[in-house]
Amino acid sequence: AWSVHENSIAYCLLVFLRPPPGHSFSLELDTTGQLPARHSSIRVELECMCSREQLLGDTLCFLHHPDDKLLRDRSSSLLHTLCTRSCLDVEKIACWVRPLVRSAWLLLPQSHHCQLTVLPSSRSCRFQLTGTSKVNICTEMIFAVQQ
Repeated sequence: AWSVHENSIAYCLLVFLRPPPGHSFSLELDTTGQLPARHSSIRVELECMCSREQLLGDTLCFLHHPDDKLLRDRSSSLLHTLCTRSCLDVEKIACWVRPLVRSAWLLLPQSHHCQLTVLPSSRSCRFQLTGTSKVNICTEMIFAVQQ
């Protein structure tokens, strides 16, 4: 979505997250076994990759090779970075994405003419671009998963 005001443009980007290979996302059920309507936790679970391992040989199944320390460490590092316990943590995701956006911005030619400022937000990534023109550009990235 986007909107234009007198001297400002605001963009709102919905960023869909996909689980890495060997993982899946699922909505956490409530105590009655039903899916909560809003603000449900998104669980990150290991999934079987044995058929891909057998067909392509390009990956090991995290679920069925628990003795492979390197892959387990890589998987647990990702889970630690983006999750709290076994659920996605939107605050951790936002903290992880902010420096990636900053680094990517510096590689663009526009970075020489505009300054990127991170705006406060705990559950999304908000940025403001300021340059020589009198137009302010604000962008908010909101993270989601598809059901």
